[in-house]
Amino acid sequence: MTGRGKTAPRRAGTRSTGRARRFALVAAATAALAGFSAAPSPAATHGAAHTERAWAACPNGYVGLTYDDGPNPGSTQALLNALRAGGAKATFFIWGLHADQYPDLLRAEQAAGMWIANHTTSHAHLTQIGEPAAYNEISGAQNTIRRITGQTPTLFRPPYGETNAQVRTDEARLGLTEVLWSVDSQDWNGAGTQQIVQAAATMRAGSIILMHDGGYQTTVAAVPQILSGLAARGLCPGRITAGAGGGAVVTAP
Repeated sequence: MTGRGKTAPRRAGTRSTGRARRFALVAAATAALAGFSAAPSPAATHGAAHTERAWAACPNGYVGLTYDDGPNPGSTQALLNALRAGGAKATFFIWGLHADQYPDLLRAEQAAGMWIANHTTSHAHLTQIGEPAAYNEISGAQNTIRRITGQTPTLFRPPYGETNAQVRTDEARLGLTEVLWSVDSQDWNGAGTQQIVQAAATMRAGSIILMHDGGYQTTVAAVPQILSGLAARGLCPGRITAGAGGGAVVTAP
């Protein structure tokens, strides 16, 4: 799980206890892309249209909802159902081995119009395993996701938020933009539904929240309250992209 042993950063773009808490633009070539480099499927297009209708007014901007470590038979479909019921889209950072185990769930995410991103093959500590092992962890997940979905991710989240210059070089070689987070839901650390909702309530325009597709029913149960809370504050779930200013940004879907 990405967040295991982590605490939320004090502010976006800082590094806490030696662990990265920033959004990095890795490859200029990905500046206009997010989630997939290929055209969306008809199902994905339908999902996007539904999201635009449901979230027509976003006066205070957009935030990024993210779920790591799936797909997972204990939570993926329930998360998709909850998000679609609220007319929302999110970015799912995929663990390659889990994608191989549950390819139909990965395809369900794709069909629901969610953005599919890379979270390595086996959730290794990239800064500790050296090269070429770290590169292979990332490229292996790229290949797995491409094989199952027919599309190539352009977003990447390093496990545990651990990154360094070599990891970013690997990302650049693969055309990936690094995406970390500014709000940690702590769902991986046993947070209850209300704690997750309260964490989401701290988001402001441009925030990205870390949650997990890890079988946590508390995370699933939080979705409707997170979405209603965002709407009440004039915020909308948005799309994470590579911004021209040097970091990942959240824009309209």
